[in-house]
Amino acid sequence: MKHLIPEFERLKTRLPPGHDATLLLPCLRRIQEDQGYIADGDIEGLVEYLGVPRIQIEEVLSFYGMLRRAPIGRWHLQVCHNVSCSMRGAERLLDHLSGRLGIQPGETTPDRRFTLSTVECLGACGTAPVVMVNEAYHENLDPAGLDALLERLD
Repeated sequence: MKHLIPEFERLKTRLPPGHDATLLLPCLRRIQEDQGYIADGDIEGLVEYLGVPRIQIEEVLSFYGMLRRAPIGRWHLQVCHNVSCSMRGAERLLDHLSGRLGIQPGETTPDRRFTLSTVECLGACGTAPVVMVNEAYHENLDPAGLDALLERLD
């Protein structure tokens, strides 16, 4: 995290004095972009840098599902299972992925290539079912389309 302090300092110049705690979410996001997750040491570093209590950081980490506390695979497959996606086959896709990859939601393959997760809503109800791979949406999927997508991933 220490190598990111110059970036955090630049962000701090945009804030009025005494509002450093507002940098918590941008700092956490940047740490995760840098190393893929937020480790305990990063939390301790932010406690010291921002001067906020650890519980405040833990609360933010537990509230925002996109912030991760553990490493994930190279490809993060997130299956939307909200009403629209469920009605159009999201559970079937999830079962297909679990069978094909040999893991359940919340798990990572032993080779660290894939992590499978469910998310409450990806906001693409009109093109359901939707699977997000890392930051990219893949819509109107069926098992065959999902297989083709997996084949394209290195």
